[in-house]
Amino acid sequence: MLTKKGKYGLKAMVDLAQLQPGETAFITDIAVRNNLPKKFLDTIMLELRNAGFLRSKKGPGGGYSLARPAAEIRVGQVIRTLDGPLAPIRCASRTAFEACDDCQDPETCHVRRSMVVVRDAMAGILDNMTLEQFAHGEKDEGEKEETVAPLRSEAG
Repeated sequence: MLTKKGKYGLKAMVDLAQLQPGETAFITDIAVRNNLPKKFLDTIMLELRNAGFLRSKKGPGGGYSLARPAAEIRVGQVIRTLDGPLAPIRCASRTAFEACDDCQDPETCHVRRSMVVVRDAMAGILDNMTLEQFAHGEKDEGEKEETVAPLRSEAG
């Protein structure tokens, strides 16, 4: 699940992706435009800067900007930086695997095997989606349109 930290970070990254080349934005302005708590956003932006996603400049004409073009930043990388592994449970993680206390054999565990499929599907989408696509609501070339049939009532 995406945490508030991850969600706020993505909103800030989208805000910056929509700036003109060479333009910067102050945290206060990003926070106001996106209805985000400034103090929490300060921490998030520092983490994104330290991870190499953002560049910052102090003084007049200063602020934050993307360190690379939005087309070169993968959404999966941003989420992992802020929230950690994409896996819904620790035992399904590739990078932070942790066996469950109640599991006798992780290799045959049905819950783990299913959550690995979920993790792979999420990673497949988020690691192939650029910030540019995310900011503009574009689909990845290979992504197909999913349709969900409406639920029918038992009484109906």
